Formats: sequence, C-alpha cells, structure tokens
Amino acid sequence: MHDPTTIGRLYGRRQSHRLRAGQEALVEDLLPRLSVPEAGPLDAASLFGRAIDPGAPLELEIGFGGGEHLAAQAAARPDTGFIGCEPFLNGVVQALAHVRDGALANVRLHMGDALTVLERLPDASLRRVYLLHPDPWPKARHAKRRMVNPGPLDRIAAKLVPGGEFRLGTDDPTYCRWSMMVMDSRRDFAWTAQGPRDFLERPTDWPETRYERKARRHGHEVWYFTYRRV
Repeated sequence: MHDPTTIGRLYGRRQSHRLRAGQEALVEDLLPRLSVPEAGPLDAASLFGRAIDPGAPLELEIGFGGGEHLAAQAAARPDTGFIGCEPFLNGVVQALAHVRDGALANVRLHMGDALTVLERLPDASLRRVYLLHPDPWPKARHAKRRMVNPGPLDRIAAKLVPGGEFRLGTDDPTYCRWSMMVMDSRRDFAWTAQGPRDFLERPTDWPETRYERKARRHGHEVWYFTYRRV
C-alpha cells in the first residue's frame, strides 16, 4: 500500500463499484462529521471532544478494509478513541454504515494514507496499532511498499506508549516470513508469543475480519502477531 521512502504516496485503486444512493448519503452527511481534520496536530481532545477522556491513549487501524474489526473494537470499549485509516472509498462507506448502525461516538476516519495521520499524533499517544491483512506486495521489487518496513515501523514505534501493542494479521506466507524477519531485527518491539497457539489462533479480543473469513474459505492459514513496544 505504501512506499516507506515516500510518505503520503499511495498505490492501488481508490474505488471499485459505484455507490448506491444510501451510500452516497453516508459519504455526504456522516463522513464529514467523522473525518480526521485535514491539517494541524491531532490528539484525543481535538478528535473526540468530550466523547472520551482527553488524556486516554488512542488506537489506530491501518487499512481497515470494511471496518468490521474497527467497529467491533470501538463497540467493546466505548471509552477509547479509535482512528481508522483506509484509502479505498468503498471500504470507508462500509465503515460508515458500521458506525451508524452501532451509534459509535468513539470512531474517527481518514480516507487516505495512515502515515500522514501518524506523523500528526503526539509521540506515545497510541495504545494499539492494528495492521490486519495488508496488501502483501508479493513481488520482490515491490517489497519496499509493504507497511512492515523500517520507515513506517519507526513511526509506529514513536507513537505507541511504552507497553503498547502493534498487532499484525496476515494469511500471506511471503508477508508472514518478511514480517518475522523485519520485526526480529528490531529492538523497540518484543514478540509476545510464548508458543505456537499464540500466533496460530486468533485472540479472543481480536474480532474476525472479512478478509480473514475469505482466507479461511480458500483454505489459507492465518497468522496473528502481537508485538509490545519496549
């Protein structure tokens, strides 16, 4: 999705099918109210006002797909503020429907590059960062576009509180091996797994995504990684 050497550059499609009238209404009416401000520094107070504790750490999902994981996490913890970033318009529309249907006051959305949001947040302001089933960019010449690379990981590490979590899920074997290699080389993250079950079975507080369901329908194995900021 991203080239870590070119902050703000996005690859891939921004929209697939045309929106229906109800979906267009969500984009016109609800998205402006939930959108992350386009400029200036960001924090809990500027994003959520009195909806959550302004001193509480936030959580951010990079590439939230259809928003089902983001919405489920937000519904489970209404006192926590969640930021979702997704450049794909159809995914944003699905997330808007989840927010509307769940009456979620603790979600803000950014239709664009997550790295531009990360750079505007204060250091040590995030409790969790989620990267679930990202585009694997399987060709070797495209490896630099993967989010699991030194540039983006440096940014994520800076924004996580000590002890905060970086959660990564993938069903792509190449991305799995690549991520393990890259993360093993870092000293600012510690892998929390104590045994195979910890990365072969989805944790109870990790809602399933549609991408995961699709992967399992195709017989793919899914891996779940949790890294703690140290």
